[in-house]
Amino acid sequence: MTEKVKNNIDLVLKWILVVIMAAMTINVLWQVFSRFVLQNPSSFTEELARYMLIWVGILGASYVAGQKMHLAIDLLSTKLTGRSNSLLEMFIQLTIFLFSLFVMVIGGVRLVTITLALNQISAAIQVPLGYIYLVVPVSGILMMYYSLFYIVKEVRKIKSTA
Repeated sequence: MTEKVKNNIDLVLKWILVVIMAAMTINVLWQVFSRFVLQNPSSFTEELARYMLIWVGILGASYVAGQKMHLAIDLLSTKLTGRSNSLLEMFIQLTIFLFSLFVMVIGGVRLVTITLALNQISAAIQVPLGYIYLVVPVSGILMMYYSLFYIVKEVRKIKSTA
């Protein structure tokens, strides 16, 4: 797990998020234009914007976790130094890893599987909802990777100071 691999994943994820945000902006602008200028609102834009917002939110959470910019209470970590701080960081990353594994990956795969098996289709854009929900396990895998990356980094830090 090298810094170069992480940086490449960060770059790809960042550009995916930029593209989705740009597409979402164009989509919403089209909705406003078609509703108020053409007096004929587009039927799919509201649903598409909702699904893109889901993807941006959940993929964005994995990107933020990879940058260690997620919401955190750092009261304890600011008071600890050295090995104690590294152990706390490893515990936090292990907790994130386990949450990502059980809730996002395992739960997300079950959600996608059940939704596809039930053949649930979105109303306006006629896309299987399982594809929309696929972002949950994908983001979970990304968060697991980032957690492992930071755990390995802390272990190396402890070993280098020992």
